[in-house]
Formats: sequence, C-alpha cells, structure tokens
Amino acid sequence: MLKPHHVLLLVSLVADGGSMPSRPDAGVPAKPDGGASNAGIQWPTDLRPLATLDGPAVLAAHAALQRVLASFPKQDAGACESSARSLDVVVGLEGGVYFVRVDRRLDRCGWPVGSQLEFDWFELYAVSPEGKVLGRRAVMP
Repeated sequence: MLKPHHVLLLVSLVADGGSMPSRPDAGVPAKPDGGASNAGIQWPTDLRPLATLDGPAVLAAHAALQRVLASFPKQDAGACESSARSLDVVVGLEGGVYFVRVDRRLDRCGWPVGSQLEFDWFELYAVSPEGKVLGRRAVMP
C-alpha cells in the first residue's frame, strides 16, 4: 500500500491540476506537424493537465497498465470493462522504485458508481524507473 505522504502528494497534484511550469512559448498557437493531419482538432490555448509526472513515472504506469490489460480475458477485448477506459492508475515512488496501483472504475462504462465485478479489485506493481516490472503484490480481497 502507498504511504500516506505519497497519497497526499497524488491528491494535491489532482486538486491543483498538476501545475504546469510557465514557459516562454505559453499561449503561442501550436504549428501543424508537417505530415500529420490536424483537421478537426480543437487545440487548447491553455492546457489543464490531469497531473504532471516525470518520464520514469509514466514508463512505470504504462508497464503496469499493459500487464493488467494483458491479464483480461481475450474474449472481452472489445468491452469497456476490459479496457484502459475502466482503469485508474496511481503512481508512488519509494526508495527508487515506482509502485503502481491500478484500480477498476466501472462507472466509466455505464455501471452505477461503486459497482465492482470482484470484491475490492486492484493490482499493485513494483516497477523500475526504466519501466521493468519487478514484481506484483498478490491481491487478496
């Protein structure tokens, strides 16, 4: 389980939107990406991030999320309940190792808030800064 100070850090990041540092090019419209089609994209003038994570934290979250998605039954691959859309990822750092908790949020798939397919479902992974999964903590509901 994440230590209380890590939970407070994550809650504070979510509460303030992740606070982006000011940049000299802030407010300057993005230029099209040469070959990429930008038709129909409404580019924001002021990006409001969900949270700000460093690169290794993103690698850790991605590695854990891929493991969870691979564990879902293949016959349910197209269902919202077995997709990344139904998952929350919480990342903490302790002793140079990222701890990633993946929680299921079925309310994002049209289920009533608080619905679960399993009792107290979550996955907890230890991941290196390079994105290598070091271990998985057994979930015992």
